[in-house]
Amino acid sequence: MQPLSLHFLHEQAGARFQALQGREVVADYGNEAAEYRAARTGVALHDATYREALRITGEDRTTFLHGMVTQDVKGLAAGASTYAAFITVKGAMVADARILRRDADLLLDLEPGLGAKVREFLEKYLISEDAELHDATEEGGLLRLLGPRTPELLTAALGAPFEPLAQDATRAGRLAEQDVLLLGNTRLQAQGVDVWVPRAGLEAVWKALGAAGAALGLQPLGWRALEVLRVEAGVPRYGQDMVDTTIPLEANLTHAISYNKGCYIGQEVIARATFRGHMNRKLAGLRLSADAAGPGTELKKDGKKVGWLTSVTRSPGAAEPLALGYVHRDHLEPGTVLTVGEGPAEATVTALPFA
Repeated sequence: MQPLSLHFLHEQAGARFQALQGREVVADYGNEAAEYRAARTGVALHDATYREALRITGEDRTTFLHGMVTQDVKGLAAGASTYAAFITVKGAMVADARILRRDADLLLDLEPGLGAKVREFLEKYLISEDAELHDATEEGGLLRLLGPRTPELLTAALGAPFEPLAQDATRAGRLAEQDVLLLGNTRLQAQGVDVWVPRAGLEAVWKALGAAGAALGLQPLGWRALEVLRVEAGVPRYGQDMVDTTIPLEANLTHAISYNKGCYIGQEVIARATFRGHMNRKLAGLRLSADAAGPGTELKKDGKKVGWLTSVTRSPGAAEPLALGYVHRDHLEPGTVLTVGEGPAEATVTALPFA
C-alpha cells in the first residue's frame, strides 16, 4: 500500500487508515458524524493525494487526447479543466478523468489505480503523433475543501476576497509560499474547491489551510464521510458505480460528453444511443428499508431482476440507508418500489441528487 505523503500529520490527528486500490487513504478521524456535519454546514478538508495523475507532452498532445476522450480538449483554454471519459470502440468505459490544460502539457487527474490502465489504453493508439506520456502522481496532489464556509477559509488563507469557482473553473493562487491551482469541484457540494499543490508543498499548504479554518470550525474529512456526500450527490465513482462494461450515458455522464467535437474512440456508440433517446438501464438513487444489502445485491420487480446496487451508505442521522444502483428503464419512475435481493427489504427509486 502506497502511504499518503502526509501520513504522520493525519496520524497525529487521530486518523484511521484503509487501502483503496493499493493506495492509503484516511478512513476517518474518529468522528465521522462531525466530519460530515462540517462538510454540510461549515468547512472540511480532505487529503485526496491518493489520486493518480498522468502528464501528456509533445506538439500533438492536444489533438491526440482530443481524439481519445468524450469531451472537447481542443477547445480548452490554457489553465482550464474539464471532465471526460475514456471509452472503447464498443462504447464501454475504460476510466474517467479530469483534464487540465496547461501551457506545456495536459494533466489527467485520475481515480487511484487507474494511472497504469489509462496509460496502456493511450499508448495502444499512440502511433506517429508527437506525444509522450509521463506518470505525474508524485509531482503534486489534491487537497479538497468542502462546505459553505470554504470561501471564507480561502479568503483568510489567500489574504484576499475569494470568489466561488464554478465546476471545472480554475484560478491560480499562492498559499504558504507555494504556487497552487484552485479548481472548482461543485458536484459534491456547491462551494467545493480542489487545491492542486506541488508535492513538496503539501505539508505547508495543509497546515496553512488548517490554521485559516480553525476559527471556522474546520474538520479534517475522511474517506467514509466523503463517500456519504458522494452518494447523496448522486455522483458515480469509477470502480464502484462504473466499470469496464458501463456506457457513460448509463451513468448519467452527459456532462462528460461533447456532441460537437468530431470523431473520438467510441463516438458511434454514444451517437446511436443518444439518437435512440434512452438506455436500457440507468444509474438511479434508491432509499432502502434495511441495512442488510450491499453493492452487487439484485433489485427485483415481481420476482424478475431489474437492476442491482452499486454504492450503499447511511448518512449520519438519516432514518434509512441510501444507495446508488442501476435500474431498468421501465422502473425508473421516482416512487417505484423494488425488492432488494430475496426481500423483505425494499428499495424506493428516488431522483438524484438526494440532498
